[in-house]
Amino acid sequence: MNMPPSLQQGIDQAGSPIKLLWKPAFPAWKPPVIPDEFVGWREEQAASYDGVGFSDLSHHMRDLFIEGPDATRLLSEVSANNYESFAIDQAKQFVPVTEDGLIVQDGILLRESENRYVLSGPPASQNWVLWNAEQGGYDVEFVDDVDSQFRPGGGPPVLFRYQVQGPQALALVEQVFGGPLPETKFFHSTLVTLDGREFRALRHGMAGQPGYEFIGDWKHAEYVKDALLRAGEDHGLIQIGALAYSTNGIESGWIPTPTPAIYTDPKLQAYREWLPIFSFEGQRGIHGTDYSENIEDFYVSPYELGYGRSISFDHDFIGRDALQQRKDDVRRTKATLELDADDARATVGDDFWNSYARYRIEVDGEPTGMTFYTARIARHGTVLALSLVDTAHAEPGTAVTLVFGEHPGPAANGDAEAGFTRLRATVQPSPYDAFARTEYRKD
Repeated sequence: MNMPPSLQQGIDQAGSPIKLLWKPAFPAWKPPVIPDEFVGWREEQAASYDGVGFSDLSHHMRDLFIEGPDATRLLSEVSANNYESFAIDQAKQFVPVTEDGLIVQDGILLRESENRYVLSGPPASQNWVLWNAEQGGYDVEFVDDVDSQFRPGGGPPVLFRYQVQGPQALALVEQVFGGPLPETKFFHSTLVTLDGREFRALRHGMAGQPGYEFIGDWKHAEYVKDALLRAGEDHGLIQIGALAYSTNGIESGWIPTPTPAIYTDPKLQAYREWLPIFSFEGQRGIHGTDYSENIEDFYVSPYELGYGRSISFDHDFIGRDALQQRKDDVRRTKATLELDADDARATVGDDFWNSYARYRIEVDGEPTGMTFYTARIARHGTVLALSLVDTAHAEPGTAVTLVFGEHPGPAANGDAEAGFTRLRATVQPSPYDAFARTEYRKD
């Protein structure tokens, strides 16, 4: 049986990581299975701020179940998180870094019991855990449930995951359960029961508004969903489709799928040979106007992403020393660009939805940052871009320029920037949403 080519083989054949991954006009991501829209993506965007929104998150994340006597030791040795203070039923932003102290990719790690965890999110962090477990011979077992787009043989996911959030979310939840749920801290969970069906309620909301994420065995999925939707009729609940869902991290300040810093380090060649070319790391395209022939220009540190609160140096882990040095040398700040409404309308139009492009940011014609996550947020009447900006220009209110377009990449002939358009923009805080910025994590 022929093995599929590896990521390293793909890089070698292409000639460089950037020649492999630079893909102009790479399609915007949206979650699979659920409809694009229920009542219209603009109305669905606003639901979590004006009333209550319901999102079905069951199909687009990879869930890696990690269990065994060495589970905590494995995770502690491959990530910067603090496991001494990691309570059962708590979730954390998982922060794995390379030997250079640069992010592999984040995820959400939930501790279900003393020796059992679930790592959810994009696939690169799970691959990192699996590889290091295999190399280190840890006493641990895995169940790997990939997202519904790639699940072998089809079939449902292991878990359902439903999110309700917005000003009316807590009232809806009280109606479903006949009263308030046990008081739970942000990013902590509690086991709940609905008509004899037990599942988990996680205090979390991607839009930065009050709410819960309900997580449980798929056999209860239909019953739980029906109960939430029925109660939602009394609270003006709106179901959120794929288009609106794929824009709702911008206001809460979450930068999704940063480029994994794994393509160039000679010490990671064996890892690249282990990864198949048809993996997230081999297929996730980079595009936009901030072109560079060196893929390392797209690497980021967890401090730039705002994950400093999740980092602990109380244990030894891959990349610890390099990450400690980066703590005092953070040159870029996470910020939200608010595009001039007239420029945005003239250039991208009112129907522009979202983009993960790396658009160049300039001040006085000089590069000062790049975007990671750009979308029209209808209730603000313009386009917002979650970005990393050089600290010298990251003060809210600073005028900058966003360079919009698609660089053709290594195949460019002539003026590669001929089709670029420059849009006026203003630096704003991240999170952009005031609730997420000031109240989200107080409890």
